[in-house]
Amino acid sequence: MVTLQGKQIYLRALEPTDLEFLYGLENDENLWEVSNTTSPFSKYILTQYLENSHKDIYEAKQLRLVICILETKLPIGCIDLYDFEPKHSRAGVGIIISSEENKQKGFASEALQLLCNYAFTQLNLHQLYAGITEENIASIHLFEGLNFIKTGTKKDWIFSKGIFKNELQYQLINE
Repeated sequence: MVTLQGKQIYLRALEPTDLEFLYGLENDENLWEVSNTTSPFSKYILTQYLENSHKDIYEAKQLRLVICILETKLPIGCIDLYDFEPKHSRAGVGIIISSEENKQKGFASEALQLLCNYAFTQLNLHQLYAGITEENIASIHLFEGLNFIKTGTKKDWIFSKGIFKNELQYQLINE
């Protein structure tokens, strides 16, 4: 896969050396709400996932890319295409920046823009979509800042920490 590069960050495929980074990311309970995770991942399971991450998006129906800072080459998060549906020419988008110190620096915006360009030019997708809980203001601003349009609300869609939350639906149509 061609490395996708911006001004501050680049996106790359998962590597076996990402095990510790992925282990920390996937087992951070603060992130479980957005990833729909309910239990920890073992290093064994994540090693198997990494061994199979070479599968083509058409086979796996998903693509996870690591967000790395250009200057340091250090991984700071992941961005995913999921529920890839070639027949309907669409995919879901998920993104996470792993630490507070790397948020609000434009990294997520640049990563999302690179992924959108890749999805529309290389995969020829017609649309991308994202589900965001309504109190996740940072993600709402991120997606709206890249012209995703709110198209609906799923009432009481996410159950987290003892309460139901509404999930907002966003779409970006490649016109």
